[in-house]
Amino acid sequence: MTKDKPLVSIIIPCYNQASYLEETIQSAFNSTYRPLEVIVVNDGSTDSSLQVALSQLKNYPELEIIDQENKGVAAARNAGIRQAAGTYLLPLDGDDKIHPEYITRAVEVLESNPEVKVVYCQGEKFDENGSKAWKLKPFSRRALARDNMIFVSSLFRKKDCEKVGGFSEDMRMGREDWEFWIKLLKDGGEVIQLPFVGFFYRLTPGSKRKQTGSNQKKRERIAYLNRKHADFFNRELLGPLRFQRTWSRPYNQLMRFLGKI
Repeated sequence: MTKDKPLVSIIIPCYNQASYLEETIQSAFNSTYRPLEVIVVNDGSTDSSLQVALSQLKNYPELEIIDQENKGVAAARNAGIRQAAGTYLLPLDGDDKIHPEYITRAVEVLESNPEVKVVYCQGEKFDENGSKAWKLKPFSRRALARDNMIFVSSLFRKKDCEKVGGFSEDMRMGREDWEFWIKLLKDGGEVIQLPFVGFFYRLTPGSKRKQTGSNQKKRERIAYLNRKHADFFNRELLGPLRFQRTWSRPYNQLMRFLGKI
């Protein structure tokens, strides 16, 4: 008698992504893995995103749709996570895509090793002109303290997510996925990157990374992270995260030597 495979829930937050949402939903259901549920959270879109999602119900009985007023991507993900029945979760933004084998390979790792908290893969960025490799730095907790190298479309256990309170809805200045990985991983847990391209990040004029790249947003983000995770930065960087993130540890080391921390 074979063991029943665990349910995986794909959470698709969507805000004004009607042009891409059908392709994203199809990408999710093209997965070789079953059992699977897909939850689209329409976050107050002003375009036809909700209608696009509703039109897919006839094709995919495992599709669920949540329609809410606009609250931001973290709140939209959390709404989907609350409804999710899966053992494992995969957030997937409403304009991105995954490889059919991604979930199957990731679940094999998670099922075989309870010490692993997060499984992700290699990624590509693409637009109408083609695609290019997404070069990600290797994971370590010290590297995570300086920057994020794990895209949000990774697999993790719902129970681990709930333990840290999901995504922080008050982090409205971008990179909320980075803060989520910090609180999920700062106290331990292994991270595995699968050696194949399984995630495809769409570059659009409204891509979130472009919207959150200003110096003001960066300062707000660093101040927020330092407030919430001072213990983590003190341990990994010997003090707070600095505006020039790469230099945080040597600068803090110097400040300690000078008795200024």
